[in-house]
Amino acid sequence: MKKILFSLILLCFTVHINAQFRQAVPPVADKKIHWRVIHADSVADNYYWMYDYFGKGPDSTKVVNYLKAENAYLDTVMSGAKQFREDLFNEMKARIKEKDEDVPYLNNGYYYYARTDSGQQYFKLCRRKGSLSANEEVFLDIDKMAQGHAYYRLGSVEISKDNRLVAFGVDIVSRNQFTIYVKDLVTGQLLKDTIPNTTAQCCWGNDNKTLFYTSKNAVTLLSEKIKRHTLGTDVSADVTVYDEQDKSNYIGVYKSKNSKFIIISSSATMSSEYRILDADKPYGEFRLFQRRMKNVLYNIIPLKDKFLVRTNFDGAKNFMLMQCPLDKTDTANWRVVIPNRPDVLLQNVEEFRDFIVINERKEGLVQFRVRNLKDGSEHYIAFPETTYNATTAGNPEYNSSIFRFNYTSLVTPNSVYDYDFLSRERKLMKQDEVLGGYDMKDYVSERLYATAKDGTKIPISLVYKKGFKKDGSAPLVLYGYGSYGYSSDVNFGSARLSILNRGFALAIAHIRGGQEMGRYWYEDGKMMKKKNSFTDFIACGEFLVKEKYTSAAHLYATGGSAGGLLMGAIINMSPGLWHGVVAQVPFVDVVNTMLDESIPLTTNEFDEWGNPKDKEAYFYMKSYAPYENVERKNYPNLLVTTGLHDSQVQYFEPAKWVAKQRAMKTDHNVLLLHINMDFGHGGASGRFDYLKDVALNYAFLLTLEGIYK
Repeated sequence: MKKILFSLILLCFTVHINAQFRQAVPPVADKKIHWRVIHADSVADNYYWMYDYFGKGPDSTKVVNYLKAENAYLDTVMSGAKQFREDLFNEMKARIKEKDEDVPYLNNGYYYYARTDSGQQYFKLCRRKGSLSANEEVFLDIDKMAQGHAYYRLGSVEISKDNRLVAFGVDIVSRNQFTIYVKDLVTGQLLKDTIPNTTAQCCWGNDNKTLFYTSKNAVTLLSEKIKRHTLGTDVSADVTVYDEQDKSNYIGVYKSKNSKFIIISSSATMSSEYRILDADKPYGEFRLFQRRMKNVLYNIIPLKDKFLVRTNFDGAKNFMLMQCPLDKTDTANWRVVIPNRPDVLLQNVEEFRDFIVINERKEGLVQFRVRNLKDGSEHYIAFPETTYNATTAGNPEYNSSIFRFNYTSLVTPNSVYDYDFLSRERKLMKQDEVLGGYDMKDYVSERLYATAKDGTKIPISLVYKKGFKKDGSAPLVLYGYGSYGYSSDVNFGSARLSILNRGFALAIAHIRGGQEMGRYWYEDGKMMKKKNSFTDFIACGEFLVKEKYTSAAHLYATGGSAGGLLMGAIINMSPGLWHGVVAQVPFVDVVNTMLDESIPLTTNEFDEWGNPKDKEAYFYMKSYAPYENVERKNYPNLLVTTGLHDSQVQYFEPAKWVAKQRAMKTDHNVLLLHINMDFGHGGASGRFDYLKDVALNYAFLLTLEGIYK
């Protein structure tokens, strides 16, 4: 009887909460059956017609009308929270210091910095010659350049060696297709040299007139050619200096920090290859550093008298540091500097003339190891908190003895430090100011460990405001990603205060598929082990409920892109664990996308998800892909967001997923789809506009908790 009474109370509570959303009739997507037949497996897809991108086919108008109907439905359902969303936006915006300035950094005789002005969405790039007291030169005014554009994103910015020219990439569509422009910093005029359809990545030869850049395929958006442009010549005559034939590789071009080499990189998930050219001889031939090898990754760091090589060569799973002569660069000449260690991931190296900083990760946390190149002595830079993140920042000057890094945690705003290699002293150059008052002592962060199905300990980073009760009554949002070896490191975000101050806790599940605990952590969450990511996340949710940080009636989950795949999988596998889920730009139609090599990124990611043309990979993918596994059952409340111009997760994936869920789910919970008709994968480009999306997500979660102000 008690169990029946509790169920009735819970049902009434759910109906009451959901009643706070306005009643409306949801859009019903047309069904037009399409059969996928592969490996003797026939699958019906009723919503395949949504692939018909607007303006490009007979169903395009119907697609756009359906997307608009979903937006209208969301606006109606959440109309009661319209003012609340506006209040949240204004609250979060008010914490941001509108008139602000970065810490300047020295590069080739100039101090560079960005500054923002009150009321402006973007920023200005500035420099001062020789000293910080010199006259300011605003060389790129993005506030002015972005006028008239719904979206404006600045990509790579490269200054020529003589400090006179700047090459910069601009994307105004939000599909990562950048046009490169060149500006004369003496006259202030744009040159006629305009290079379309690039990644924005480019670099100058040391002759100050030769520009190397990465060209994209106009359809697949793959980076496929490195080209050389000479100022004043027609772009159509640009010479291709490298043409990548393997569609699974990303390519790029950059100049070494010591300005000695132009470097072409070509890398896939499991292999890489580099080519080098004397930057003083930009019309010369690139030389292969070391040909690509199966399952071997490496990257190169040029020093004065040798190359350093970070690599997993010869079974070094967590990577080791090697070196070789400048003129003998194949593996026969590689020698170990720092060996592979099973408990330490060697992530990167920042080079200076007399020092290097080795970026390592141990027990999930970043650490900086400083080595003196003259005498070989070493030391570590210590950090004070049990959960934090540290990253290198603004170190373009090769001859410097100062190392700049960023430090942050769940309670510490981003802080910029300068570390003196010689004195070993660090100086706080700036800490982001939180307007309206913020005291980190009012908040608590913890490091916890859940136990996965196979016994693996999964780290959880958690933050909440003091007074938080661990009795299961408090709401908690659990974030996850777990793909590509990207580590979900902690950071501070002033926007989060709007939800922490209203009683929520926020947690990050450091699941496998990321690289927090080393390379094996990544390899245990990809390809044929991908389901570990999902079961790890579920284990973290169950642990937080068991330890009474929250309960299933107050537990929420959120993730974006590949983290959106995670969201789709966990609500299929364990729908009753979550009261609500926010899935942002979710990669949910895995099988169909990975079968279509015309879609951007597909061929680059066969080593991440598998190639479904392979039978074993196909059926494994199919067994977890969210779109494939929608069933007739109850699902949690769900908010799905996407962008019409998204080149990384095309809009049709979340649109199809939502349509199928509407037709299949047996509950009365809220299901909303928000499509940003102007933007793509990363959302709005302005420094304030993105908060409108955050306000929507927070209003959705807070309304589910019965919090309306």
